[in-house]
Amino acid sequence: MQVHVFDTYVKAKDGHTMHFDVITDSKDPQKAIEYAKKWLSEIGEGSAKVTTEECRFCHSESVPDEIEIEIMTNGFFIQKMEGCPS
Repeated sequence: MQVHVFDTYVKAKDGHTMHFDVITDSKDPQKAIEYAKKWLSEIGEGSAKVTTEECRFCHSESVPDEIEIEIMTNGFFIQKMEGCPS
């Protein structure tokens, strides 16, 4: 499965920066923003600003089966990078 990676940086409520990738089968930036906002709400950061400035298309790639299954089930996968909760 070819997926699309959106490199995302947002400010948390306490001011630190969270860096994560939104990985989805859609190359639509609005969908990636929607998925980022959904995940941020799930972790208690629903008020974080997410626009095309914070969430940008980076590249396309293939992914391991477990990520592919999550994308097929939920529409997206969040790859936590820096400053994200465990």
